[in-house]
Amino acid sequence: MSDYRFLRYEEIDDAQIVRIGLNRPRQRNAQHRGLLVELNDAFQRAERDDRVKVVVLHGIGTMFSSGHDLGSTEAVAERGTGPERHPTFDGHGGARDGIEQNWLQEYHFYLSNTRRWRELRKITIASVHGGVIAAGLMLMWACDLIVADETAYFADPVAPRLGVSGVEYFAHPWEWGSRRAKDLLMTGDAMGVDEAYEIGAVNKVFPAGTLEDNTVAFARRICAVPTAASLMIKEAVNQAQDNMGFHNALQGSFTLHELNHAQWGVLSGGESLIATPELGGRDWQEAGPIRPTSKTEVVAP
Repeated sequence: MSDYRFLRYEEIDDAQIVRIGLNRPRQRNAQHRGLLVELNDAFQRAERDDRVKVVVLHGIGTMFSSGHDLGSTEAVAERGTGPERHPTFDGHGGARDGIEQNWLQEYHFYLSNTRRWRELRKITIASVHGGVIAAGLMLMWACDLIVADETAYFADPVAPRLGVSGVEYFAHPWEWGSRRAKDLLMTGDAMGVDEAYEIGAVNKVFPAGTLEDNTVAFARRICAVPTAASLMIKEAVNQAQDNMGFHNALQGSFTLHELNHAQWGVLSGGESLIATPELGGRDWQEAGPIRPTSKTEVVAP
């Protein structure tokens, strides 16, 4: 797959650096199946290419990613029965019944894919700006290094808006710390980029308008390290995390995520896997903007 509908794939410095751009700016880079399948292909393409030392993942438009695509025309069509149906909905559990269908589909395209990208045999840098929301966090957290500009903010509002316990790749306690994770997940509020830097959740914060050039400069510095050494550093740190329980914690949290979907499926008689107004939840389309978290104030829901 050399031509992408939903991504840009660019080679820099004779392909020592590859930039993969999420390219659905009208949908704020919301992730539907077409984008995710192309992203997996692009990562594997960069992994196969021995010229490539560093892969940069960024978002085109006003933000890095607004998360899962819950309702764009393209997302509805690719799940439908017409000619735009994506073939991955006919396998990977797509033909199963009950919660098994959602469980297997989300396992393959949300959890397993993201873990595979974390383990890519290249050094990866997420270059983020604007909102990094819900499933946008998953793509960012799969990368080895994270750089941001001053406009970036980070939020997972799916519990107050959808009644679901966070996204499928549940790295929040590892990235934010346990108490901060509980707070931000339950309120749906956003962490600002300065706090993210202070707690070690991002590596660099650049002035607005300079992110692209500074990211390439940072990638060039990483390219100067022998690849054997940088990849062994990556592997050592990832193995340390996994030995502390990261891999198994992701698996356990994903199981709870699917149980959460099953709860709403039972209560709705199979009509919905999220909390709807009929079930006492909110209309996520009318939820309003995500608000920044506050050290000193409690904002009414």
